[in-house]
Amino acid sequence: MVKSENNMKNRRQPKRFVGNASAQPISARLLNEVNMTHLLPSLDALKAQAKALRRALDHQGNPITHSQSLELLAQQLGHRDWNTLHAQIGNQPAQPFAVGQRVSGHYLKQPFKGTIIALNNQGGGQYFRLTLDFDTPVDVITFESMSNMRKRVSVTVGRDGRTVEKTSDGQPHMVLDI
Repeated sequence: MVKSENNMKNRRQPKRFVGNASAQPISARLLNEVNMTHLLPSLDALKAQAKALRRALDHQGNPITHSQSLELLAQQLGHRDWNTLHAQIGNQPAQPFAVGQRVSGHYLKQPFKGTIIALNNQGGGQYFRLTLDFDTPVDVITFESMSNMRKRVSVTVGRDGRTVEKTSDGQPHMVLDI
């Protein structure tokens, strides 16, 4: 039993690469999160990643063709091959939001600027659960003698950047400037 545990500890995990071809291994957990949200980059972004991956591997002395880099990228994202990944992306509308995206708008009528730090596709790509980190906290109470500052909020918005939930005067809780 001890021997097999040591073998498992010493076993090397395959390296997987994603992103701007910084050639840094990423965890299987991250790959699963990408696949679970069903939010894939655009075809142009994927082709740029494949090109960057090819350059990085070539720089390390491991030249590959562009076709091979596309196949590797597709496999990293959990697809059988590039054609399968291309078909899936081609059949889905472009994603209006991305983690790390800078946004601005109004939250409970208060202006804000911030960053999307979490994203979950809901309703088949029609709605998105966003977690935003505001640059500066937003006061969500309009009563003069009270305040309640929020630095981070989670909301569900449609493709138009508006929440379905509305305030008592009929305004959406959040409106993103798109």
